Amino acid sequence: MKVLMLGWEFPPRIAGGLAVACYGLVKGLVHHGVEVTFVMPLRSGEEPTNGYRLLGAQEIPIPYTHAIELPPFWHQVTFYGVRTALGPYLEQLEAPVLHFEAVPQPVPPLTESGQLFLEFSGKYGPDLLSEVYRYAYAVSHLAEAVEFDIIHAHDWLTYLGGLWLKAKTGKPLVVHIHATEYDRSGENPNPEIRAIEEMGFRGADLVTAVSFYTRALVAEKYGIPLEKIWAVHNAVLPKDRQPIQRPPSSRKVVTFLGRVTHQKGPEYFVEAAARLAPCLPEAHFVMAGTGDLLRSTIRRVAQLRLGARFSFTGFLPPAEVERLFDLSDVYVMPSVSEPFGISALEALRAGVPVILSKQSGVAEVLPHALKVDFWDVEGLANLIYGVLRYSAIRPFFIRFAQAELAQLQWERASARVLEAYQSLLV
Repeated sequence: MKVLMLGWEFPPRIAGGLAVACYGLVKGLVHHGVEVTFVMPLRSGEEPTNGYRLLGAQEIPIPYTHAIELPPFWHQVTFYGVRTALGPYLEQLEAPVLHFEAVPQPVPPLTESGQLFLEFSGKYGPDLLSEVYRYAYAVSHLAEAVEFDIIHAHDWLTYLGGLWLKAKTGKPLVVHIHATEYDRSGENPNPEIRAIEEMGFRGADLVTAVSFYTRALVAEKYGIPLEKIWAVHNAVLPKDRQPIQRPPSSRKVVTFLGRVTHQKGPEYFVEAAARLAPCLPEAHFVMAGTGDLLRSTIRRVAQLRLGARFSFTGFLPPAEVERLFDLSDVYVMPSVSEPFGISALEALRAGVPVILSKQSGVAEVLPHALKVDFWDVEGLANLIYGVLRYSAIRPFFIRFAQAELAQLQWERASARVLEAYQSLLV
């Protein structure tokens, strides 16, 4: 079986769990004998390759023509200017009005063969929506250049490309939802992004969601029949390094790792820290990540006079994330809406007890993790206190975590995806 997979991230370029999930899934599918071609906007050449093909959209030759034939679904997309720049995962940043063109315009210079190559930054930034449209146009030209049986598109950024390929080839389309616009923005979704998501869900032959939590959300918010949505939980790659030697210290490290945005609940982490600080003088709180709420979060920490008890690291690359987990005593994920949460598995892999929001997909596969409603600050503070003060809890976590992680391997998750593919090819 040959799969053409469309994605926006692949290691070492990582803005969140999307790249990690794509990498794990590709490796798992290759393990099962599937031939995978993974197409991203911009390939740097530093990406790991082992049994699969990587292609950057900037490498796709496009026949030069002034008349671009658009598929019927394209006319359902509304184009307009927005008073915001678009950062990672559509965080809103201050910016002037931006305008996006409905049709990617061919740009010189042409090659000697009369072909052109579109340019891509591969970044989340002020040109993101325009780049999404250029990506869709570029990958549509793979219909004649690459053999494949299935199209597999990850998240809304690639859905238009997947739909265009399906329109040209008639091949089955699987769209993979890692996070919806409702996860990112609550009850005020960006209307254009929501429209692209719904178009992808309705136009796909099958939808895969990273949890039953997300499966139910897609059915409720977009009106997609549950029988069309398969829940396929994410997994975690095996640990390939020894932990660092932890320096002797009485300090207890409480870690938050993720985008500092509404979705991840950083304010609940800070308020729980304020309740813990007087009774846990040995606790130090680390917030690793960046996002549109970072400044307001730092201000709140200052208002609470917790500056000496907090460290803000900014974005951490994978190697530094592993080092942080080696130094952590407990990992807290107070997400308001978390489709899955691979970082919780990474923390458990490092032997760190985890406290999860009940509003998360990963809670479905970790029965022995501690769980709390994201808004229950008192409950969260009590759980952190218990983990840090009662020495028997950590060995308990480590013992059960190994059994749980053994069931969460990408070979198993990809077998479920392969089953979904086969259901479309019968």
